[in-house]
Amino acid sequence: MGKVGNKVKDVLGIEGNTREVLRPMLAYDCANITLGGAGYPINQFHQQFLAYVEGMKTGRAGLITLIAGLWDAVSDPVMGLLTDRTKSRFGRHRPYLLIGAVPFALAYLFKWTSFGISDNGNPTATWLWYLFASLMYCTFMTMMSIPHTAMLPTVAPGYFERTQYKIVEYAFNSVGQVSSYVFTALVLSGFSVKTALTALPTPSPLDKGKYALVGLVLMIWFSWSPILCFLKTKEPSSKDQVNEKIDFSFLVSEYKTVFSNRAFRQYFIIALFYSMSRYFCSYADQYFMVSVTDTYNIFISMNIISGIAEFSGSPLNYLITRYKGKTACGKLLGPLMVVGIAINGFLTYGTPKVIKYAVIIVSSVLYNFGFSGPGFVGENIQPDITDVDELITGRRREGVISTFRTFFSKTISSFMGYVVGQSLEWFGYNPEIKHPLEQAKITTFGLRLNYSVIPSILALFCVISIFKYKMTKHDHEEIKRIIAEKHETGSCTISDEEKKRIEYIAGRKWEEMWIGQTIAPRDLDAMS
Repeated sequence: MGKVGNKVKDVLGIEGNTREVLRPMLAYDCANITLGGAGYPINQFHQQFLAYVEGMKTGRAGLITLIAGLWDAVSDPVMGLLTDRTKSRFGRHRPYLLIGAVPFALAYLFKWTSFGISDNGNPTATWLWYLFASLMYCTFMTMMSIPHTAMLPTVAPGYFERTQYKIVEYAFNSVGQVSSYVFTALVLSGFSVKTALTALPTPSPLDKGKYALVGLVLMIWFSWSPILCFLKTKEPSSKDQVNEKIDFSFLVSEYKTVFSNRAFRQYFIIALFYSMSRYFCSYADQYFMVSVTDTYNIFISMNIISGIAEFSGSPLNYLITRYKGKTACGKLLGPLMVVGIAINGFLTYGTPKVIKYAVIIVSSVLYNFGFSGPGFVGENIQPDITDVDELITGRRREGVISTFRTFFSKTISSFMGYVVGQSLEWFGYNPEIKHPLEQAKITTFGLRLNYSVIPSILALFCVISIFKYKMTKHDHEEIKRIIAEKHETGSCTISDEEKKRIEYIAGRKWEEMWIGQTIAPRDLDAMS
């Protein structure tokens, strides 16, 4: 590699042979075309598809997402335990990418068409079909996403190496999101770029065929990347691992000890406020643009601008993380997220069109560029929580820890979908009334509350919580060192100052954790 290439490697922090480093990243992260991209068209269009195209009340549409979220609340922890305990020559986590790929793709199609059920005029049958499709979709997404996330601490054991994997993951997320979103937008606009960007009509029952085409094509598009990840990613065999006996007390203990970890609790709060803020916006945005600002015609354009703004934050987030630590990008960009959400609350139907469009553009850029920072923080600190958990338990529990990442994303998404749908129905929102001047003042207030006021407050709490997370690269390296020493010798050497630091990070007294207990080396393998 030439001088320029080596200089780029130094700036990016890539160690070792670039080809040897990059290939495993591409093999592992390619699955995120599906895992990170498949949900984007659903988050942007599906709730409104049920309301405007299938004629479902917003409350009943929200109930589907709530039930699916409650199912996730059960299936995610089960999948976390299952993947940690899997015995296979392919490893503990990798086989599930292959098992889940095809049924997940079918579920994706089912989300976008009822195969004529809704044409029979039976709203209950239509509701049950889309409930079934949503349950199938989240089940097989769980089957793939949790094991995939759980593999990362094994595939990339280094502190900053994981950040490198995450920036590549973001790139693949964007491939999945942009490709599926652009295709969906083109189909809904009748394959007219001009219509998609500046004159997109409000969805109606006449668009059922368009949405079915979206489901069919994206079913095919999202089926291959998890399979390729399975074929190209390496994970150690788990055929000979020893599992503890499962009973009710064991299950309770497994997840109770997760929350005894202070680093995890801090991560939990960051992810909770971040997800709630984002999903309030994503579920309410189309309703707001249709029934408050009358700007739905530029919905596609604004989402393209939003996508570009979000992705443009990724290189900056990477470099900030590289040189300033894993929380710095959230502290720096998070306030932009808050401002971007808040300024939408001042828009009305009567706002002059030039000002209205300018505010929407500025808001989208600030919000999406801003939330890339807190989002990158959550993605980067989550694998490190596994190492803190090992300090406490003496075991690697990637599946149990990663459960909560997907649990946050999907369950909070589902709950927010229900809350927004029920809230708008409570405020009197009727999807059949399209013009803003025909909406009651209380309805307009409800739309503004859901799209701007509540999300901006939640975003502010997210930024504040990022400042409370304290683990640094030095802390992580010390944690990895003493864990390795403890596994090898049964004890570890550490200064009193470092011990207090680790006690603070873990939220537990030294003698209460596995790392502080005296254990004979011969007993360590049995605990692993």
